[in-house]
This record gives sequence, C-alpha cells and structure tokens, in this order.
Amino acid sequence: MPRSFLLAVCLAAAPLPLLAQQPVLPSRQPATQPQSKPQTEKPETVAPAPFLSLADAIRIGIENNYNIRLSRQDERIAENNVTRGNAGQLPTVNGNLTRTFNRNNVRQESSSRPEPSIANGAKSNLLNANIAATWTIFDGFGMFIAYDRLKALEQSQREITRATVEETVASITDAYFVVVRESGKINSIEEALKIGQARIDLTQARVDVGVSAKVEVLTARVDYNADRSALIQQQEALRTAKINLNNLLGRTPGLDFQPKDSIVVAQDLDREAVLQAVRQNNPRLQQARTNIDVATYDRRLVRASRFPQVGLTSGYGLNRNINGAAFFGSQLVTNTGRTYGLNYGLVASVPIFDGFNRNRLEQNARIAEEQSKLQLDQTQLQLDAEAEQAYAQYQNRLQLLELEETNILLARENVAIALERYRLGLLTPLALREAQRTQLDAEVRLLDIRYQAKQAEIVLRRLSSGLVQQNGPQ
Repeated sequence: MPRSFLLAVCLAAAPLPLLAQQPVLPSRQPATQPQSKPQTEKPETVAPAPFLSLADAIRIGIENNYNIRLSRQDERIAENNVTRGNAGQLPTVNGNLTRTFNRNNVRQESSSRPEPSIANGAKSNLLNANIAATWTIFDGFGMFIAYDRLKALEQSQREITRATVEETVASITDAYFVVVRESGKINSIEEALKIGQARIDLTQARVDVGVSAKVEVLTARVDYNADRSALIQQQEALRTAKINLNNLLGRTPGLDFQPKDSIVVAQDLDREAVLQAVRQNNPRLQQARTNIDVATYDRRLVRASRFPQVGLTSGYGLNRNINGAAFFGSQLVTNTGRTYGLNYGLVASVPIFDGFNRNRLEQNARIAEEQSKLQLDQTQLQLDAEAEQAYAQYQNRLQLLELEETNILLARENVAIALERYRLGLLTPLALREAQRTQLDAEVRLLDIRYQAKQAEIVLRRLSSGLVQQNGPQ
C-alpha cells in the first residue's frame, strides 16, 4: 500500500484541531535502501585534480624518492670497491721523476796552493726518473679474504637498498591510503551537511506555518555551521595528507591529485606463511646474516697478518747529475754522471713481536663476530614480534571491519527514517541530530578501521618482503 495513501488515512482520522496545525512541507520521495558511495568519489567541496593510482605513485616514488636514490649511490660505491686491486691481489706500479737545479758559490782551498779557488754562481742540476713495481705474492691469504669481504659488503649494501625500497614503498602505500581515508571523511561530512540542510528547510517550513519556534531553526543552523567547521578542518587534513605523499614521491608538495584506487583489504593472509616469509626474505634479516660473514672475514684478516709477507719488486731508473761546481786543479770544470738500468728483487717480512697488538685485534674481532650473531638474533626477535603484533591487529580489524560495514547500513537507514519522521512531525530535532551524528561517527569509524586493517596488511607484506612484488592496486 503506498505510503502517501497511509498518510492520507491517518490525517483523515485525526481531529480537526490537529489537522489545522499540520504545515505544508516539501514533498519527498520515499526513502530507499541506503547505498555506499565509492571510496574514490571526489568530494564536492574539493577542486578537481588529475587521478593518481597507487601503482603510479609507487613507480614515481621508486624513481624519485631521495632515500632510495641515496641508498642506490651507496650501492654503486660498494660495487665499485669489489676489485682485486682493492683487495691487494694486483701489483702496483709508480713512476717517479725528480729534477733539481742548483746555483752554488764554491770556495776550495788546497795545501799546494797559497790562494783558494773561488767560483760564484756555479750551476748544477740533477735528473732522477724511475718506474717501480711491487707485487705481494703471499700474505697469509689475506688478499683473498679481503676480496671475499668486499663482496660481502656489497651484498650487505644491496640488502640495505632493498630494505630502503620496501620500507619506502610501504610508507608511500600507507600515505596514499591516508589520502583515500581523509577524502572519504570529507564525503561523509558532505552527506551530513545535506541532512543538516534538509533539517533547516523542514524546520523553516514549520516556522513559516507557525507550528515551530524560531529557536529550532537557529539550533539547526548552529548544528549546520558546526558541520561546516568540521568540513573545513577535514579539508586541511586532506591537504596535509597529499603534501606528505608528494614529499615521499619526491614531487612538488603543492601538486594536487585525486586518488584512483580504493582501500581493499586482503582476507587471506596466513600467519605461518607470513612468519616463514619474514625469516626467509626480510632484507634486514638478510643484512644481519651478511654482517656475520663480514665480521668473520675481519677476524680471518687479523689471523692472516701473523704470516710472513713475501713480495716482488722491480724497476727501471735513470739518474743523471750535471755538476758545474767542481775544480780540477785551478780550473772549474763540469762533471756529468749518468746511471740507468733495471733492478729487481724479493722482499720478505716476518712479524716477530708487536707488543701483543695482534692478539688484541684478534680478540676484538672475535667479540665483534659474537656481537653480529647477537644482532642477528635480536633482529629476528624484533621482526617476529612486529609480525605477530601486525597479524593480531590485522585479525582484529577484519572482525571490526565486518561489523562496521553492517553497522553503517543500519546507521544510514536510521537517518533516512528519522528524517522522514521529522518531516511528518513525529521526531524531535534533538533526536534527528543524534541520528545524524551517529551516522557520521559510523562513517568515520568505518573509514578508520578499513585503513587500520590495510595498514596492518601493509606491515605484514613489508616484513615478508612481498610488498614490492605485489602488482596492481592494493
């Protein structure tokens, strides 16, 4: 039976004085089942802007984020350091050249001559040029240990870069969904403003026919302005969220955009699979394991220094001396000497006693090795605790999400019924406002819980090193 017919029957059965008090209110379509708005629907009070998907945001962030770029530069340095020459396995060759010029005042006395021989401004010059090569052929295998250590350091830096990328992607993903959440809150407040405006219109109609006091209109406008104030503050929160995301993407902070992807929470994350993936794939854990290898190489290098060191040396040199400050009898003559040729030989050194410094260094290296093992255990414990905490939050938020998604439908339907009853004069303004606030709180609570569930999922994927490999929208 149509609602308008029921209303007519009720009015016909009412006493005449009551009929006289009914205001002429705007017609309204029957309330329909409330529908959820898309998460990425642009708020009406926000200026239009180009769309930005999560995949594009991650791509831009990986290319432009300064932490990633700096870490990649460190990785390039570590890669450049992995050479056999840096490990001491290759010979070193140096060329040297010395050229000096002299101007001397010479005075030479002899017992056979009563007068000394004097020469002022006598010139001489010296040229010394050589090429020298040295090559260590044995140092207790320290050069090979050093080369393996350099490769371990390179691997450690690669893990640091991978961890930086994954942590940055997690931060970008989190910041992106903060924008989606704050934009959704603006939509919720806009819906509340529409309800508030409808309340003002209905109350004003009652005042116009004399069945309501003006104070009810004023109260409705005060509540409406309170919602507008909340909207202005929420617009600031959205702007701040966009600035934070642009900062992570290495873009101009004021660049505007509109999120394209909504918050969709995965429902199938398994605790055991996540913990196993953390132990196998987490880059911080892999880096801690590599640091143990580096510490072991450091200890072996100290031990290698106890062995004799044997090297080859060779060179080719030229030495020319032109001396114009020598007397031959009473004559000042110029002497020229030249020496050149190849030299080669064997150099060996044996450490005998160094004040027990090698013992001290080896003990410190063993301690550092034990420290690196303790750091590995500590890192694994911290990651397990973080994963357990994130999974507990993930499970809890999934339950709350299911509850709030059901609750929001009830809240929307409750507001639709309350507004209809208020239009018919069967509900007080305070009750309508309460229903309106209940819906807004339910909307905000749903957005926060959906975001928190996604946030826990992001943490789990980051810890298990699966965030970067995940394709498509989150």
